Amino acid sequence: MDKLNGLKRTSYCGTLRMSNVGEKVVLMGWVQRSRNLGALIFTDVRDRSGLCQVVFDENTSEEIYKKAETLGSEYVIAVEGTVRERSSKNKEIPTGDIEVFATNLLILNTSQTPPIYIKDDDDASESLRLKYRYLDLRKAKMQGNLFLRHKVTQLIRNFLTEKGFIEIETPILNKPTPEGARDYLVPSRVNNGKFYALPQSPQLFKQLLMVSGFDRYFQVARCFRDEDLRADRQPEFTQIDCEMSFVEPEDVMSVTEEMVQKIFKEVLDVDVKLPLQRMTYKEAMERFGSDKPDIRFGFEIKDLSDIVKNCGFSVFENAANAEKSSVRAINVNGFEDKFSRKAITKLEDVAKTYGAKGLAYIKFTKDGINSPIAKFMSEEKMGEILTRMEAKEGDLILFVADKNKVVFDALGHLRIEVAKQLDMLKSDDYKLLFVTEFPQFEYDEEEQRYVAMHHPFTMPMDEDLQLLDTDRENVRAKAYDIVLNGIELGGGSIRIHDSKVQEKMFECLGFSTESAWDKFGFLLEAFKYGTPPHGGIALGLDRFIMLLAKEESIRDVIAFPKNQNAICPLTSAPAMADEKALEELGIKLR
Repeated sequence: MDKLNGLKRTSYCGTLRMSNVGEKVVLMGWVQRSRNLGALIFTDVRDRSGLCQVVFDENTSEEIYKKAETLGSEYVIAVEGTVRERSSKNKEIPTGDIEVFATNLLILNTSQTPPIYIKDDDDASESLRLKYRYLDLRKAKMQGNLFLRHKVTQLIRNFLTEKGFIEIETPILNKPTPEGARDYLVPSRVNNGKFYALPQSPQLFKQLLMVSGFDRYFQVARCFRDEDLRADRQPEFTQIDCEMSFVEPEDVMSVTEEMVQKIFKEVLDVDVKLPLQRMTYKEAMERFGSDKPDIRFGFEIKDLSDIVKNCGFSVFENAANAEKSSVRAINVNGFEDKFSRKAITKLEDVAKTYGAKGLAYIKFTKDGINSPIAKFMSEEKMGEILTRMEAKEGDLILFVADKNKVVFDALGHLRIEVAKQLDMLKSDDYKLLFVTEFPQFEYDEEEQRYVAMHHPFTMPMDEDLQLLDTDRENVRAKAYDIVLNGIELGGGSIRIHDSKVQEKMFECLGFSTESAWDKFGFLLEAFKYGTPPHGGIALGLDRFIMLLAKEESIRDVIAFPKNQNAICPLTSAPAMADEKALEELGIKLR
């Protein structure tokens, strides 16, 4: 291998332009490809900034030319030469007007044939890409994603600093506490038989920082949750975590939307109008069947229960008259001709995956009404349904009759599926909103008790505190989520700052006084010493970058992610520990 011997890089490959013609430069990078045309060799050299064509001429230096003949894909080289205008220009790349005429070549390292191509449109499987992630990360798209991540993170840090926030790190080795997902546990060697937990979020510590008087805190926080994975989840992920004292929900939402507005402008040159729309949880569920509604298109849900209580169709009647059940529908306005009977059957299969027993429909064609339920109902009832649904010729109405949860789930996902099939989900259309006033509790059928919808430290709405003992189902929380195109970007709440209210909340969640103090005693103790009203929000950085980069998976915006089995194909983590290490930890495997 050649040595640099004091040679210094003067330019990045992708930065040279016509304004650099005549300059002597030194480039360093990887060989993308090399083409030998006889007396000339054209080599594309790549670094993190892009590509530049380098020309080796046999007549200039036979020694350098012979060395250039040996160049292979992914060789690491240094090239000295002069920038000149290309005779045959390439408009596909930013450096396509120029090339570097080489006067010196150093081969700094050779490379075996890579197991994956270093190009954006390769067809390597994800498992192969993750196994050879260091090669995958050489691709322009992947490097662009990580540069985007860096830019967004710096924008966030600068914005929050300007707003008076202070960045404080919180511990990674914590006490295990029941917060929702499973903890990752870390055994202690020094304290045999005891365990640390990796933080699911910095929730308790950021509240303690408010007790400490820091007033405005933020952190680019690493979080860990042992849960089932999917495209937008990882066992370890990053949150933009913020907390503020002396605030109400509107104060937190206002800072958050300003930050998001700045990111969209700086990164995508997209203007986000403020304030963002606010929508209550109840409205979101009733109109869109989801607490993270996609408002880029219509197909909104409408309740028909009052109309069909005595319609003659027993499926509708039973649901309309049952407790916590309903009959609701969406109108796929103007697209009746896009859905054949076979296509509607496939939509029914989608609805069934979310618990629906079936899917009724009305097609309003130019020849009139086409519906298997029409024979059960009078023309008058059918007319009332069409009026409520604002139906006109060319519309397709889809009905679900069931428990409300099933109805919302099925129709909520159906409207997304229909929009997807109609190619209505444009990637450059960004619709943001806040969903507010979430339920404080949700009922866990498996455990037969109420659990916190967000977490046990969320403050109920002031006017609902009186319902904690009598009507927990209708207690609303001072909680809010920010949603982008049907995906939750982040969520937060105003926290409980009164130790008596916090103890009451633990009681509602089934904790005895002893167990609450055992798990959270340090927080309850802190609340005795002058705790300010406070609240905050956490945004999923990985998910936000995924959406800004228009990627389908957060794995494409994380340098070294795990696969869907929580395994790192690159390092083969997790791995077995040796017997000596387990013995020191006082652990024996079953």
